[in-house]
Amino acid sequence: MKIAGIQKLTLLDFPGRCAATIFTPGCNLRCPFCHNASLVDPGCVQKSAENNELIDPEEVLNFLRGRHGRLTGLAVTGGEPLLQPGILEFLRKVKDLGFAVKLDTNGTNPERLRALLSAGIVDYVAMDIKNSREKYALTTGITESSASILYESTLLSADFIKNSGVEYEFRTTVVKQLHTVDDIRSIAKDLAGVPRYYLQSFEDSGDILGGSFTACSKEEMQEMLKVAKEYIPTTRLRGV
Repeated sequence: MKIAGIQKLTLLDFPGRCAATIFTPGCNLRCPFCHNASLVDPGCVQKSAENNELIDPEEVLNFLRGRHGRLTGLAVTGGEPLLQPGILEFLRKVKDLGFAVKLDTNGTNPERLRALLSAGIVDYVAMDIKNSREKYALTTGITESSASILYESTLLSADFIKNSGVEYEFRTTVVKQLHTVDDIRSIAKDLAGVPRYYLQSFEDSGDILGGSFTACSKEEMQEMLKVAKEYIPTTRLRGV
């Protein structure tokens, strides 16, 4: 289990909880608008490992032991956390300490996701839907053949999540250069009926993987919200 960073307090990352957030390195996607480029780029990840900049998982566990009564949860994000081979064992230790666990994932590893959900060690899942089937390759920076397989994997993950009994949300980060109203309509149609779907406005973190991207206008986001609500009435906007 590799950990590249920790935010020791967040009131935003884990809905309803005062939590900490850890960041895992590495990802199987190359979304050009990714705001955590240093966690995704293989060269940066390798350099962090060589410079002994990764955090020992036991250090995180010790930190949590000292935060009983002040923190109630741990959010795990990336990169893509489900690439970590030791994640199940690590999260079981977190649960044994009495903390709730939130998992952020791109949904492309449904079997490992199902293993975590079946083990009862995840309390909340936030899954990214990058774009419509037709534009999944463009948006994730992978080949068309790989994108076709991985998009199907995300739909399978969505089914596992919906039937898991845990709280969850789906979300799409909307980028002006990559998303249209028709794309959002297609995504919402595939997710029809879920209780929580968020359209998140893109924000340049200063650590973008590649390219020049901008957010949609408030008016454009409202139009996307309108079409999403045709299939998911509870759709909401974030960051607008």
